[in-house]
Amino acid sequence: MHLLIRIIVILFALWLATMAAGIVWSIGLLGAQWPALSGDVGDRVVFWGAAFVASGITASLLFLPVLIAVVLAEAYSVRSLLANVGGAVLLVLLAYQGTGFGRSYEESIDRAPPLIPHDLEVAAAAGIAFGLVYWLIAGRKAGRWRER
Repeated sequence: MHLLIRIIVILFALWLATMAAGIVWSIGLLGAQWPALSGDVGDRVVFWGAAFVASGITASLLFLPVLIAVVLAEAYSVRSLLANVGGAVLLVLLAYQGTGFGRSYEESIDRAPPLIPHDLEVAAAAGIAFGLVYWLIAGRKAGRWRER
């Protein structure tokens, strides 16, 4: 029973963590237009739509690596904030670079410029948000379901 409750808590934490990472991605993508988002309802819809799409992309790119990391953290009772946030940043940066979204440091006319000029910083910030939200909900009690 404790394991079933723990799995539900982990899934809920991962869902909220991907939503937080998506919101960070949206702020990074639309940050320059942030003052303009205050008046028009359409702008708000675009922002929350971008947050939804970004969280979906984050969840799909990180599903297997995060699943492996969560199983290892539960098995070894890793409850450290630094380990959770650092691991999330590492996973998000590796997924971002591995999918080809990241910038190539060679100049070429064949490659389009990155979507945002500070893309690696936004990816790291999304990883920090992901790791922090996960740790707050589920990571700080990793492995406790086995203890009595």
